[in-house]
Amino acid sequence: MEKLIISEQDIINAVCVYISRKKQVKPEDVEVELMYDDDYGFSAETYVDGRKQILIAANLIEALRLWLDEFLNRDPFSGIKLVLDDEEGIIAIIS
Repeated sequence: MEKLIISEQDIINAVCVYISRKKQVKPEDVEVELMYDDDYGFSAETYVDGRKQILIAANLIEALRLWLDEFLNRDPFSGIKLVLDDEEGIIAIIS
C-alpha cells in the first residue's frame, strides 16, 4: 500500500477534533500549537477557554487515528510516524 502524508494543518485539525470531543466544545474553539524538541520529541499545546493542556506524541497519534478513521476512511491502526520536515513542518507518514 502506498504511503499517505498528512500535512501539519491536518494534524492540527485532527488535534482540534480530538480535544473538542474530550472537552465537549466545538473544534473551532480549540487552539493548537505543534512542537518538536530534541529531548522530548513531538508534542502540542492546546488551549480551550484559556486553559492550556500539553499533549505528548502518543496523544497526537491517538488524534491521528481518529482522523484517519472518521475523516479519511482509512485503517486507523496503520503505521503512523511523526516527522519534522524542513519545508513542510511537522507531518505524519501513514504506511
